[in-house]
Formats: sequence, C-alpha cells, structure tokens
Amino acid sequence: MGTRTRKLAIGVALSGALALTGLAAPLAQAATPDLVFSGVTVNKGKAIVVGTTAAAKVPVTYTLTRPSDVVIDSRTTFAGIMLYRGRLADMDNDIESTLAPTCTTTATTDTTVTESCSDTITIDPEESLYEAADATTWNVGGFYGHIDVDADDSDDRISTSTDFAAWGGKGKVKVQRAAKLTADAAPEPVKKGRTITVTGRLTRADWENEVYTGYVSQPAKVQFRAKGSSTYTTVKTVTSTTGGALKTTVKATKDGYFRYVFAGTSTTGAATAAGDYIDVQ
Repeated sequence: MGTRTRKLAIGVALSGALALTGLAAPLAQAATPDLVFSGVTVNKGKAIVVGTTAAAKVPVTYTLTRPSDVVIDSRTTFAGIMLYRGRLADMDNDIESTLAPTCTTTATTDTTVTESCSDTITIDPEESLYEAADATTWNVGGFYGHIDVDADDSDDRISTSTDFAAWGGKGKVKVQRAAKLTADAAPEPVKKGRTITVTGRLTRADWENEVYTGYVSQPAKVQFRAKGSSTYTTVKTVTSTTGGALKTTVKATKDGYFRYVFAGTSTTGAATAAGDYIDVQ
C-alpha cells in the first residue's frame, strides 16, 4: 500500500467520450451555454459513508434549466452534478457523475427547457478518495462539458477540442470514513453475579493505505439486550485506546447479548457491533 497518485477527475467524462466519438465528423463549436441547476439533493440529504473497497452509489436529484437549442446527449454534450472540495477555481478534489442522467421535461418557454433529473454519482475509494482530508464537508456544483472530435485523417490531421464549465454553490454534503466495531463478552458460560469482560475494537477506513485502522480516544456505549427482548439498554460508556481497543467489565445478571455502539463523528460514520450472547447460569 502507500500514497496513491491523485488523478484529476474534472473532464473524465469528456475524455471517456473520445472512445464513443472516435469516428465522429467535425462538430460546430458553440459558446458555453448558461445552465441553471437548482433544487439539488445529494444522497437524500444524508452523509456519504465510504469504506476502503466498495464503491458508494450516491443518488442525486436536481432541476436543470437549459437553452432549448442545447441537447444534453451524454455522448458529445454532458451536464450533471459534481462534488468538490476546496474552491471552485482551485479544487483539492472533485467527483463527477459519469453516467447519463434520467431527465423529464417539466416546463418549456420559447428559449428554455426545464427538466427534472436524477442521477447516480459513484464514489470508488480507490479512485476518488486519497487522504484523511477528504473526510469533510464537500461542496456541490453543476457542470457542463462538450467535446468536438475531428477523426478524419485523410488530410493527415486530427483534432479534439473541449469546453467545460462549472457552477458552484448548489449545496453541501459530508463525506465520511466508514467505521467498524466488534464486541466479545467472556467468559461464557458464566455464573450469575460474576464479572464479565466485554472487549471490542473500533476501526475506520484509511483511504490512503486502503485498510481499516484503530480509532482512538472515541466514546462507545456498552449495551445489553436480555434474552427474549428486542431492546438494547446502555450500560456504560467506554473510550477506545491504542489501536481502537475497547474493554470494560460488567456483572453477569441474566442471559442476553452485549454490544458496542459508536455514534460517529463529523469525519467518521456510526457503527454498531453485532451482539455477543452470554449464557448466565
């Protein structure tokens, strides 16, 4: 593992379009249109929690108003929602939708078309998240892209030109590191009134090294659910130590399940351990 090289995400959709437009005839280059993105909702308003391997599929909905003569075909002309960290003019990181959105026309005028759109932004931690600083509040924006390709080499010349524009200030969304939590109650079985030791470990995603590492100095609740009950009750709160270790003792009173629960932080998602059954005799 180790530090990975950051790749520029802006324009990925345009670059990928080259494969689709390799035989396209020259297209007329137009001025960047004025698009209006409004009512943008990312991940249904919830934080985006990402682990180390699985890609997060983030639903997006928005309203797009475009000039009526601009067709977003997602082949040579693109529009969608982007997430970015930092300033719009100098982004520290950015993630764009690379799929064609689904849009339905809701209103028209002589010069504009308004559409209700839905899309999915895929956040692959191996491709899009590089460091702990990516676990923060990201900005939401809209983007437009257009590509012209002249692949006719009969005159010993080919060319490609692109147009890109972005609009910021469309909202904010948290991107958090996924957490994992374990719990083990021992000894088992145990006599009533004896001491039970409940151990566990709290870890969270390290995107830079693609592993889960211990999360220290964090509070986790010890909870108990009696056999036959569906409700957990908090017994005490424990703070994680070196390597994310959790350890405490409780008295054995009845059969049931012990677990740890971590509420999460601004940078890290919540986690709940599976309950570990203890047999009290």
